[in-house]
Amino acid sequence: MNVTDIKAFVPSKDYEISKSFYSDIGFEAEYVTDDLTLFKNGDVMFFLQRFYNEEFANNFMLQICVADIEEAFHLCSRAKHKTKITTVQQEPWGKVFYLWGPAGELLHVSELNCY
Repeated sequence: MNVTDIKAFVPSKDYEISKSFYSDIGFEAEYVTDDLTLFKNGDVMFFLQRFYNEEFANNFMLQICVADIEEAFHLCSRAKHKTKITTVQQEPWGKVFYLWGPAGELLHVSELNCY
């Protein structure tokens, strides 16, 4: 098997609010169906789905790797529909802050040392 890509399907409690949130943090929306939106930032993509299960959403995590953690933090801290955001933390492997989306999903926004 030669894998060329993997895309996550992110849950949404309120589909329109989640679409707004991901647009606010720098992703461009592309319509797929009434229940599915493809979000892009450069070559990175994921699907937002009109699907919600509380247990699934509260355990769903994505790592979003960025080139500039301070720029990302500034942008994400202004997002209207975030539920929580931490400060930037230094780790042995790089820097990270945690951002909870409107459905309870957890985003690990990371600047890795290798960048």
